[in-house]
Amino acid sequence: MKTPKINPYFALIVGVIAVSTSAILVKLSSADSGVIAFYRLFFTVLLMLPFFLMKNVRELRTITIGDWVKSIIAGVFLAFHFILWFESLNLTSVASSTVLVTLQPLFAFVGTFLIFKESFSAKAITSGVIAVLGSFIISWGDFAINGKALIGDLIALAACALVTGYLLIGQNIRKRLSLMTYTFIVYAISSIVLFLYILIKKEPFYHLQIQDWIYFLLLAIFPTLLGHTIFNWCIKWISTATISMAILFEPIGAAILAYYIFNEKIVMTQVVGGIIIIVSVLFFVFDGIPVKTVKRRSNH
Repeated sequence: MKTPKINPYFALIVGVIAVSTSAILVKLSSADSGVIAFYRLFFTVLLMLPFFLMKNVRELRTITIGDWVKSIIAGVFLAFHFILWFESLNLTSVASSTVLVTLQPLFAFVGTFLIFKESFSAKAITSGVIAVLGSFIISWGDFAINGKALIGDLIALAACALVTGYLLIGQNIRKRLSLMTYTFIVYAISSIVLFLYILIKKEPFYHLQIQDWIYFLLLAIFPTLLGHTIFNWCIKWISTATISMAILFEPIGAAILAYYIFNEKIVMTQVVGGIIIIVSVLFFVFDGIPVKTVKRRSNH
């Protein structure tokens, strides 16, 4: 495989910083969850459309039926990931929701083992478990002991499972499709799914406040184009499990932003958990592991 011009790990860091703004922008918007998710991806598709038509539209002819089916499934997963996660932000805190939705290693480790037959060293598994423990420590100090927050936490966990599935499918398809083509297709499919969702739910999607439109555009530019799109590019070079580990940095960035914007206090458990996550992720990613972070077992 040809070595990329940009270091995948540097790109991964940029992506994590970008997605850290997601929960904040969603929380600032007064629109319904489905509407926010729809416009986030719809505006992303509009921004990508000129570049796709100029350079990648011919690639559509080469896509197999199997890859179309997988792309549709990935699009549905991504759509409902956003719906569930945005809804969880209405029920629990930014820190708690973001921590739970980024616990992807719990699902990615199992998924990559079962689907792609990837094996992991004892050190990688240990660092993964420790990082997840750090995430729980962060959430522990922020959980509100009531039914409403608990429901929000469970919804965020479901959103985490869906986005991990989306990344696992992408890891397979990105071996055959370019980044622009794959992301454009998946975002377009997600937009269609979300549009149907808000029509069925009868959520208002045009009589909105002016600032909401600004938040939608910012969501498209930062956490989506500079976040998820970068993750999709990284999938070609880095394992889904490694990307999921790095995304554990997102709660730290989101918690800091929430502190300054919403006055959400950062407690000692979040500080301790954050340090544990940083050390564990650095150990996992940089422990002498090459660009492809895990060895693949032979299928023969």
